[in-house]
Amino acid sequence: MSCCSPEGHCSTSETEGTQAAGITTVYSVTGMTCGHCEKAVGSALSTLDGVTAVKVDVATGLVTVTSDGEPDDALIRDAVDDAGYELAGRSAASAAH
Repeated sequence: MSCCSPEGHCSTSETEGTQAAGITTVYSVTGMTCGHCEKAVGSALSTLDGVTAVKVDVATGLVTVTSDGEPDDALIRDAVDDAGYELAGRSAASAAH
């Protein structure tokens, strides 16, 4: 039995419809293909100090991190790597936030 819904979604650390205050940064992550990937990346990032919310979109490969202050990209990269995926860098979508 798969951990994914038929649409390929799993829950992440952010509840639908909630908005966390802070700095929002969007990262591009490669290697994610299903809900399990979504949950693994979301869980890894939500444990970092200062991170208040994480939203993972497997379809686009984008991970939105909301934090108390400016996020440490090296720590984000390490957490994503430890989860088994690759951080490609900040997304151009970050500029829009």
